[in-house]
Amino acid sequence: MHQAATARRQLNLATRHQLTASGVPDATISSRARPGGPWQRLLPRVYLLQTGPPDHRQRALAAVLYAAEPAADPLAGDTAVLTGGAALALLGIRDAPHTPADVLIRAPRRLTPTPKVRPLATSRWPRTITVSGIPSTRPVRAAADFASRAEDPSLIRSTLAHVVQAGWCHPHDLHAELRAARLLTRPAIRAAAAELVAGVRSIAEARARDTLAATDLPTPLWNARLSTPDGTFLASPDAYWPDEGVALEIDSAEYHYTRDSWHATLRRRLRLEAHGILVVSATPSMIRDTPHEVITALRTLLTLTTNRPTPPTATARGHVQLELPVASQ
Repeated sequence: MHQAATARRQLNLATRHQLTASGVPDATISSRARPGGPWQRLLPRVYLLQTGPPDHRQRALAAVLYAAEPAADPLAGDTAVLTGGAALALLGIRDAPHTPADVLIRAPRRLTPTPKVRPLATSRWPRTITVSGIPSTRPVRAAADFASRAEDPSLIRSTLAHVVQAGWCHPHDLHAELRAARLLTRPAIRAAAAELVAGVRSIAEARARDTLAATDLPTPLWNARLSTPDGTFLASPDAYWPDEGVALEIDSAEYHYTRDSWHATLRRRLRLEAHGILVVSATPSMIRDTPHEVITALRTLLTLTTNRPTPPTATARGHVQLELPVASQ
């Protein structure tokens, strides 16, 4: 009975310590976990009490069970907690890797890593949450821990952008977490943090920001919120030049598969143009492959606006491009 209750709480998973504590003999555990048996050994001392393959939630929780202290309640998040890419993947962050699973443990404790689990000892134990039944760090800490172990600058850039874009944390909170972890001296992480504080929310926007920075065009606001004088929200273009009333919209085809999403994009552009805002539309591939065409179009509209008799009837609240100090060590 105790074994069944544990399995229900833990997505049909149990540790050897839990099984023996509930009265299951070691020999029975070994017998049931043999190839073709009713149980599966997912990790050292961690068993899946079913014959079917584990899903990604079970694999994530198995990593926590492996890392938790044997006598502790693994669901409490007191001795082991999911972080990094695996925690972000549970939140639906695109491209965040499910494996290997990064799991925080309390320093100075040490634990042998496996191909599927990477224990990370820390003296900065975080506040924890439960995501899909699995004890995890908050998204801001998971993002910082992911960045600390990732090597691909593009993956760091896109993953941190997705975390902020999805609304899981504010860019300033992420910057503070990266600073506390002493990660801002790493060029790729520092660059990604600077883009997010500047208002950039995607790889396409980051590439556009790099492209614009290499020109003599004025510096735009990124993801500014545009409103009418009476406070009615208009839109939030990717880049906006408030003095000239020019917007850059980067429209990815993956978000326009449906008729409704495409119409929503067209209505947003109509709202901007109805208030005197000139719009340049481009796809991420245009920004990547033919940036000169996008720059030429922007330059033309920014030049045209100097002779317009009336300014656009919109106000903007947006992000300036802030220079972030290197964290002291």
